[in-house]
Amino acid sequence: MKTNLRYLLCCIFLLITAVSQAQVDSLARHADSAGTRPDSVIRHQVAIFVPLYLDSAFDASNNYRYDKSFPKFINPGLEFYEGAQLALDSLEKEHVLLDVQIYDTRSPTQSVAQVLQNPAFQNTELIIGHVVPGELQQLAAAAAHLNIPFINVNFPNDGGITNNPDFVILNSTLRTHCEGIYKFMQRNYATKPILLFRKKGVQEDHLQQYFMDIQKTTASVPLKVKFITLEENFSAATLVPYLDSNTQTICVAGSLDENFARNLCQDLASLNKTYTTSVVGMPTWDNIDFTGSLYSGEEIIYSTPFYTNPGDNLVKEIQQVFKTKFYSRPSDMVFRGYETTYRFAKLLLQYGKGLSGSIGEKKYKVFNDFDIEPVLNRQTMTLDYFENKKLYFVKKMDGQITGVY
Repeated sequence: MKTNLRYLLCCIFLLITAVSQAQVDSLARHADSAGTRPDSVIRHQVAIFVPLYLDSAFDASNNYRYDKSFPKFINPGLEFYEGAQLALDSLEKEHVLLDVQIYDTRSPTQSVAQVLQNPAFQNTELIIGHVVPGELQQLAAAAAHLNIPFINVNFPNDGGITNNPDFVILNSTLRTHCEGIYKFMQRNYATKPILLFRKKGVQEDHLQQYFMDIQKTTASVPLKVKFITLEENFSAATLVPYLDSNTQTICVAGSLDENFARNLCQDLASLNKTYTTSVVGMPTWDNIDFTGSLYSGEEIIYSTPFYTNPGDNLVKEIQQVFKTKFYSRPSDMVFRGYETTYRFAKLLLQYGKGLSGSIGEKKYKVFNDFDIEPVLNRQTMTLDYFENKKLYFVKKMDGQITGVY
């Protein structure tokens, strides 16, 4: 663990230099040194916005502020950067020519707004961002102004953005997950009783409304979904009256609350010797540890737009890099950083600044089969943005993956 921390700190020190210069030129080094890059060759401009918290982690003398600890809030951005850098290394081996600017969105000395106003930024041809809502709107507006794609890699929401065909959501929205879950149940459980358990809450109201809207507009035979609101202190006994010992019951968790998810799965697992159930959950379940005796024998299914196949050769290579250098395992954000940087950089190289019109092409797959489709405004029937509609359904039992669909 200490070695891992020391290595990560070294990474951050290196990042300070890279980000302060706001320039990563590594992709041109090979061609330059080999004398194979003529001066007239265009090097496409890419901007990556990521929360690195460099100024928060170090004081004015570059002393690390957190002693021997490593705060969790730094992890997602750093891990995304690590994945992006591995992708840049892979592209370098292919003699790809890019200028990549890395911007720390948590820098107190250079805000996102200041970056976007910089004349040098006006040459950018592709924006990749690990963002929060305020940054989402700023980067989407900049992309629309420059008519270049903005790839939102993490935030599963449109942020109120409309009429912006340069805005791309990779982490599918909640409505898309509900649509995908409904179709998944139509394909696999159309004749089974389906119960949607929820708790009280505004977000839960939205979820229920999504399912009700989908039920009204489906082109196939509608499912017979029963909506049940549970109190905060519900127990296994609360669920029994809704279950049938003679058939399998499909139980949908209509809440993003992880504690609700754990309680529901544990209670259903405690009943599964009498009542056969399968639990269908939300995309947030990817972060929940369903191992342990409390979940024994319960089939748990959830949707995700990002699935990393452990048998994939590139996945194994990245895992080996982290094992050797970081003494740890790469997180999902590492793979997302690699995939988005590599895939969309390759598309940029093929199509140049006119990339927006080809953003949905299914080329240069890395880990996932993205299905980037236009999303139309329901009132005006005009294009609001593009969104990844491809979902994977992961089935687990006793903590082990038993199927991916």
